[in-house]
Amino acid sequence: MDRSVLALALALASGVALAAGGCTDEDSLAVEAQAVGSAISLRRERVVDDVYHHELVIALGDAPNARLRLHRVVREAAPWVPRPTAGGAMLLHGDFSTFVTNFAPGLGDPASPVGGLAPYLAAQGLDVWGVDRRWTLAEADTSDLAGMTVAQELEDLRTALAVARATRAATGQGGDRLALVGFSHGAQLAYTYAAVEGARPASQRHVDALVPLDFYASFAPADEALRAAFCDYAAAEYGMVADGGIDSPNDFLIAVGQLARTAPGEASPLFPGATNLGAMLTIVGQTYLFAPFAPFYHLAAPILDGDAAAGLAESSPAAIAAWLEGAPPHQAMIEAADLDALLCGQAPPVDAPLSNIRVPLLYVGAAGGVGSLGIDSTTRVSSAEVTTRIVHRFGPERRAEDFGHADLLFAGDAPALAWQPLAAWLLHH
Repeated sequence: MDRSVLALALALASGVALAAGGCTDEDSLAVEAQAVGSAISLRRERVVDDVYHHELVIALGDAPNARLRLHRVVREAAPWVPRPTAGGAMLLHGDFSTFVTNFAPGLGDPASPVGGLAPYLAAQGLDVWGVDRRWTLAEADTSDLAGMTVAQELEDLRTALAVARATRAATGQGGDRLALVGFSHGAQLAYTYAAVEGARPASQRHVDALVPLDFYASFAPADEALRAAFCDYAAAEYGMVADGGIDSPNDFLIAVGQLARTAPGEASPLFPGATNLGAMLTIVGQTYLFAPFAPFYHLAAPILDGDAAAGLAESSPAAIAAWLEGAPPHQAMIEAADLDALLCGQAPPVDAPLSNIRVPLLYVGAAGGVGSLGIDSTTRVSSAEVTTRIVHRFGPERRAEDFGHADLLFAGDAPALAWQPLAAWLLHH
């Protein structure tokens, strides 16, 4: 099907399907339909077997990076024709990532040896969607990074959810609400969106279930020091924005991944005295040295040799290197400040009390990541159904080497330990 014809069909479907179902108010419907109508690009690629990845980029304004990149991973009966699905989910990526590098890394550049959570969920019969935040598309002109606030991201997410529901309706899947699944800071955004949406009339809500993966949106009283640290982070980041520092570039992590992949045994230009592979192992296996988000917090479970990370226990170095190297070059500093201010809780940038959340909630944590620190947030919602699951190998005394934050996405045992329970929960809800 011609790209322009399909884009027009989706735009018309947005108006007809959502208006007929009474899913949203007329003003936001018009904006959302117009967004799909201004499609910049549309493409389709095979993932595995009958699972395909569709990617749509839509324009939202005149700013240099006023674009959203939407993804759909679904089983097909014919080109562009999905098989019947048992429900839908919108996946939100974390920092220095995109939908592809987090959830379909086998499609990334460089390609990862891991197929990913999105194709796995699609193979189980789910209609999987995702949206990339605006900074993931920023290239030479980054002048609009200062406007990429959390408030803007929430509006973008609302548009993405409406487009997904309209497209599902137009392709025979029904226009039901979607589950919202977020990883890392994507989990914090998911909490925030669900809280904001919870204050809207039922006819204007797009989400019917919430799944935060290994992050928090509040802190227990015992973790006051951690909350105060985020207040300090937010103040420093807002200060940098005020001084003109609108970009939080990912070039360091990109270089770490690239060097670990292409020259693992050579001396690291980034970590004197370490090899390129050793530098990456330290960053991902002992992340708490640089980002103390939890006691002994790490992105990937290390194999420890004394006090040093000598290898990875759960995810392969190739998968982790591909994830880092595939990071988008730019990221908005104002977003980081807003997210940290929300965690601080003092004068947050948006009004999003967790008590507004009433949809079923599943929290999946990693014992070596945020883990049990994420449970406090689940106690502050008003949901009648809350389930928590912490993936672990050891007891608390071995937290430093337990299942890591990103192991939920890239570990060899992630399908059995995290993905299958998640799929079962989504299919039930």
